[in-house]
Amino acid sequence: MTFPFHRTAITIAALVCSVGATQAQQVRLMTGPQGGAWYPLGGAIANIADKAGVKVQVLPGAGIANVKAVDGGKADFGFGNSISTVDGVAGRAPFEKPTKNVCNVASLYPQYYQVVANADAKINSLNDLKGKSLAVQPKGNTAEFISMQSLEVYGLKYADMSRVSYVSYTDAVSLMKDNNAQAFTLGTTVPASSIMDLASARDIKLIGIPEDKIQAMRKLNPGYTKLVIPAGSYPKQTADVPTIGYATHVIARCDLDENVVYKMLKGMVDNKADLAAIAKAMSGITPKMMAEDIGVPMHKGALKFYKEAGAL
Repeated sequence: MTFPFHRTAITIAALVCSVGATQAQQVRLMTGPQGGAWYPLGGAIANIADKAGVKVQVLPGAGIANVKAVDGGKADFGFGNSISTVDGVAGRAPFEKPTKNVCNVASLYPQYYQVVANADAKINSLNDLKGKSLAVQPKGNTAEFISMQSLEVYGLKYADMSRVSYVSYTDAVSLMKDNNAQAFTLGTTVPASSIMDLASARDIKLIGIPEDKIQAMRKLNPGYTKLVIPAGSYPKQTADVPTIGYATHVIARCDLDENVVYKMLKGMVDNKADLAAIAKAMSGITPKMMAEDIGVPMHKGALKFYKEAGAL
């Protein structure tokens, strides 16, 4: 009579282990604000991961906030910006201390810091923002921190503006359309859907960052790179616009199960077309490009995948 009990015990134990394994495969992915590329990209990654048996909860977030959340165990994966993640690893501002549980998974595509003004606002450089109303992202967003540094190299700060609104891309566009803001800043791909939305209602002007100011910003953060927003990226944009850039990448807790990271990464590579449909800049990406050293330790699960793929 002990056999059925023994078999039942084994069955129950198997079920408990199965539930435990299922729970281990449920992860939280922090993305970005609505109106940017990260939030829908996170949804696409969740769909891909689901096929591989990894359940992903997609949460809104922001570049700096995501690094802090992953480091603190409040998220398992997150989108990050190379410049701010490196600052986190080093413990530089805006981070209070070094992030010790943040590992790189994959570099995805370049991000462009973009400053757009209403064409009738008489803004030809960032120096002309003095006394104007400016819309930036909420604290915790990489582009908001970049906005402070871009003003700093001109000897300006937020206090020199008539008003500063810390809002989402969507709300920034609404402020611009109603002329309650004369300019707004963001960090995303080109063309940015929010700028295209604004351009459908008002004439706009992109504000470039000249070479000397780019070099001044590189002194503040060596991770900045020079990028160019090509002419014709936006309506009535007749000339190239120089600006600074950085890389979007995926991060994970260093102590996260390497098999989960491996499955997630493999799914992203195998279904690259799904991701490129949202972020066109990913259309030509290769495992070797994704494995690029950006100054953040690589996760063991990612290392395993890249070695198998011949990217390392």
